[in-house]
Amino acid sequence: MRHCINCCIQLLPNSEHKQQAGCGGGPLHSHLECPACKGENKIVLRVDGKQMNLLAVLEVRAEGNENWGRFLRFKKGKRCSLVFGLMIMTLVMASYILSGAHQELLISSPFHYGAFPSNPSLTDGENPSDTKEHRHQPSVNNISYVKDYPSIKLIINSITARIEFTTRQLPDIEDLKKQELHMFSVIPSKFLPNSKSPCWYEEFTGRNTTDPYLTNSYVLYSKRFRSTFDALRKAFWGHLSHASGKHFRLRCLPRFYIIGQPKCGTTDLYDRLRLHPEVKFSAIKEPHWWTRKRFGIVRLRDGLRDRYPVEDYLDLFDLAAHQIHQGLQASSAEEQSRMTRIIIGEASASTMWDNNAWTFFYDNSTDGEPPFLTQDFIHAFQPDAKLIVMLRDPVERLYSDYLYFASSNKSADDFHEKVTEALQLFENCMLDYSLRACVYNNTLNNAMPVRLQVGLYAVYLLDWLTVFNKEQFLVLRLEDHASNVKYTMHRVFQFLNLGPLDLNLVNFTFTKENKKPKHIHLGALPSCPGVSYV
Repeated sequence: MRHCINCCIQLLPNSEHKQQAGCGGGPLHSHLECPACKGENKIVLRVDGKQMNLLAVLEVRAEGNENWGRFLRFKKGKRCSLVFGLMIMTLVMASYILSGAHQELLISSPFHYGAFPSNPSLTDGENPSDTKEHRHQPSVNNISYVKDYPSIKLIINSITARIEFTTRQLPDIEDLKKQELHMFSVIPSKFLPNSKSPCWYEEFTGRNTTDPYLTNSYVLYSKRFRSTFDALRKAFWGHLSHASGKHFRLRCLPRFYIIGQPKCGTTDLYDRLRLHPEVKFSAIKEPHWWTRKRFGIVRLRDGLRDRYPVEDYLDLFDLAAHQIHQGLQASSAEEQSRMTRIIIGEASASTMWDNNAWTFFYDNSTDGEPPFLTQDFIHAFQPDAKLIVMLRDPVERLYSDYLYFASSNKSADDFHEKVTEALQLFENCMLDYSLRACVYNNTLNNAMPVRLQVGLYAVYLLDWLTVFNKEQFLVLRLEDHASNVKYTMHRVFQFLNLGPLDLNLVNFTFTKENKKPKHIHLGALPSCPGVSYV
């Protein structure tokens, strides 16, 4: 069964904002001088076509002319001052260029972040520059966009002519077990009925002096996680259950996953959501276990390490499990109800798209397409899991990604060249392989100088929709979240069936120094069916 990929992209809400960038004085008016800019040069950002395609092309045109003022005449006594000033200016310019802080990098965003009231932590790579619209007058020397546009257009046409989406064949449960025998031996097929999160009791065979996290790979390979596990270690022994002379610990998996995408505001969503009293996240925001750590990947370019066993992943949910266990053991019905309402979440932004490890572990007998994907294994244990997806204009996402990962020599020209090279590499792959094979091609992904494949949302969404029902997804757009945070959060709370909401949990900003929430008043909330406020 084949589907047109452009039709599939309509799964996402249509953007109501216009793709246009402005100068410092206001909206762009092409070929007219902006009075606020006073004739200075400006860059026009255009996206080819009215609708966003699977792949997008940046066309930047330079406008304006440089006007030079008259030469200054200096008296003989001021020549030394002039020479000294020129030396200082040269040093400043050299430092400016080497630091990569070029004004031309700050390409105006086609949507505004003025209503976005928070500055979230940068744990998953969110850049402070993502949270505001930049106004600038870049250099007029970046004209390669116009020169290269015809050739890039041919590449895009070549790629789109070959785009077809074929529904993948789902693997059998027995085939999944053969790939992950240990995982299937640890995680049961049924969970406790009186807990909203998937939890079960497991026998703990260690002694009272045993460190339960001694061999946890997250501790061994990362010093920054050691303080987190110190807190887990202190709480561990007080939350064991005892029966027939044996010790039992409560194990839990997440009830919901924030599965993507990078540079799309997942950290802000995580920071707000984790303040709800019924939501508990993993001890580490992004464990990346399903996509990387279970294969022994920390950085793919550094090779493979020892694989992180599933027990190391489950350890990350022990604090939440302790609270749920406390509720299950409570004598009062009120305490039991309060604790068992807790739902556990996980927010690795790689979950939706990163399957780069498959070529190292799975048989390549499907014409270059991975026989198993991350969602196959999650569905095997949690067929009713809830999945939250945060997306963004793919061009904006790619540029933000570039700013975060690129070297110090960042510039608009460099970005343009890297995107052009990535498009050419992707076109070469599409000449011989299917769309899915190219999207999940680890060699291609490592060769592309920018992560172009991360923005091909339709491929990933459709592959997830072959496994999970559409009712299990909540797809959000960063543009909508930025313009109306309150409404977005209400949708999330409804989707997760959370209880009464404290307004202060949504209406906050983070202070710059310590990321602690500072409460502010944002006015009356819109009415939302099914959501109550306290």
